[in-house]
Amino acid sequence: MISAAVLVLIVGAIVVVAFIAAPGPTKGVAAAGPTVSVSTDTCGSGWSGHDAGQQSFTLQNTTVAGVETYLQDPVSRATYLDVEGLGTTASVDVNLVLNAGDYQFVCLPADADPVLGPVFSLGPDHEGRTLFANATPGIVPVTRNDMIPIAKQYGAWITAQLPALLVDTQLLQSDIVAGNLTAARSDWLTAHLAYEQLGAAYGAFGDLDSAINGMPASGSTALTDPGLTGFHRIEALLYSTAAATDITGPTGQLVASVSDLQTAFASARIDPLDVGLRAHEILENALQFELSGRTDANSGTELATVSANLTGTNAALAPLRPLLATRYPPAALADTDAALSAAETLVTSYRHADGTWTPLSALSQTERERINSAIGNAVELLAPVAAICDIRRES
Repeated sequence: MISAAVLVLIVGAIVVVAFIAAPGPTKGVAAAGPTVSVSTDTCGSGWSGHDAGQQSFTLQNTTVAGVETYLQDPVSRATYLDVEGLGTTASVDVNLVLNAGDYQFVCLPADADPVLGPVFSLGPDHEGRTLFANATPGIVPVTRNDMIPIAKQYGAWITAQLPALLVDTQLLQSDIVAGNLTAARSDWLTAHLAYEQLGAAYGAFGDLDSAINGMPASGSTALTDPGLTGFHRIEALLYSTAAATDITGPTGQLVASVSDLQTAFASARIDPLDVGLRAHEILENALQFELSGRTDANSGTELATVSANLTGTNAALAPLRPLLATRYPPAALADTDAALSAAETLVTSYRHADGTWTPLSALSQTERERINSAIGNAVELLAPVAAICDIRRES
């Protein structure tokens, strides 16, 4: 049997059915239509053209290995169905709504060339209809060549932010050397937020990300973990009884790490897979870590960090917009933008005129639920962006 569905439907985008491959038939109510075989020999056997509209069939892998299967427009390659990781002898029930037109199954074995099935046509239904308001949209798959210039554009934006980040950390270091802890707390926040805006690039930062913005080891705190460096170590010291002399070393380490990052990133490359994925994950992580209070080391600046994460999300979305314009329904993208704007307005309402922020611990349960809901809504609406930008096989 198939043990679990990872993702069944991306609302407003391609239908994606992803499974943990395991042999045996699926459980549950069988599809009303035919069984369609996918294999390295024949792809889409058992299916033939008929009426447009509701389509129900069982897709079954008849090979001895896993196979990914698309249902596509044979000319534009717009994809209406992507079944990932269907294991040997496994099957899955599929339900779609398709407009009249030509369609083709494409089978992609893991270690072999794609197998193209026959082209079949769907004609008008029994009422003469050829178009359906609830039709499953077709999305032209994103290729690595599509994503490489986007990753380069985003990488250039990151590169442009690093000099200011270095200056911010150097100013923090100067405050500590001067013994001005009040100024240091303010400048620590400025520098930390500058780093938190770079969320989609962390995978390209390697070990330097841990050195700059790492979290304490399990069972320790940012104040007690002897191996912790970076922003959270300094935060814990700044918001404790530590003297400026106790913070000099960690601050110097932070400046050195940011300087190393600026040098190293000049020759680094952002994985093209990361931009779309992280555009979704930045706020997902904010919901999990910032809005739970897990990352706070007594500064109470969780909401400031969430605001920076919202800025980072928009920065990651910016180079994706031309690609999304032809693949994501305009109304859905507008809803996503509106959700991000509403979340930013709500979060920044807790920023005071003097630049300080209301701590998470000072919020009422109702206020926390309202913020969680706003960020959660944005996360949900961003999920299709990650799916659309997932690089799919061509050969």
